[in-house]
Amino acid sequence: MAYIISDECIKCGACESECPVNAISEGDEKYVIDADACIECGACAGVCPVSAPSAE
Repeated sequence: MAYIISDECIKCGACESECPVNAISEGDEKYVIDADACIECGACAGVCPVSAPSAE
């Protein structure tokens, strides 16, 4: 079960730099997580100031 980023995302980029497998990239409206690359470590959720990433 990969993580997803909700519409609460403020595009700060904290999650992208924290991801150990580079599964996060900047999208048009928010950052997005590649579900196939996500290892479900939760690092993104731990650094997000608005709690946008969550387990799908």
